[in-house]
Amino acid sequence: MSPFWLVYGKPCRLPVELEHKAYWAIEAYNMDMSVAEQHRKLQLNELDEIRNDAYESSRIYKEKSKAFHDKMISRKSFSIGQKVLLFNSHLWLFPGKFRSRWVGPFVITNIFPHGAMEIQSAKTGNMFKVNGHRLKPYYESFAEHDVEVVPLQKPSSLG
Repeated sequence: MSPFWLVYGKPCRLPVELEHKAYWAIEAYNMDMSVAEQHRKLQLNELDEIRNDAYESSRIYKEKSKAFHDKMISRKSFSIGQKVLLFNSHLWLFPGKFRSRWVGPFVITNIFPHGAMEIQSAKTGNMFKVNGHRLKPYYESFAEHDVEVVPLQKPSSLG
């Protein structure tokens, strides 16, 4: 009986040429297991190398992104007793086109490690602990100095 069966489970005879080709195709796929095992190990090693390359590329990208971000951060130095403005990050539905997002002034009362600062409102006296990145120096209005007044006269005609 032939090893080939019809779709409906009934035996059939194939012509000798087709049977010979089918036999060689089956032999090609039923290869030696040690060769298949070796090939699979090589594929797994290649997959590990690709994964390691992806991790390395990801690490390099993260380092470059961090360096760019850190370069864009402005370094601010504050001291206790200095007046500052606080960025109000509260989301308003209609904020107003020219409305300032900076509120204050506040006075720095304590500086903690890693950029945290304790500030006190100059108006209400309430104390807050905030991140130093949300602060900027407050410059009070300049006092008027003695200004010399120079009257301007109409130029005389040169003639």
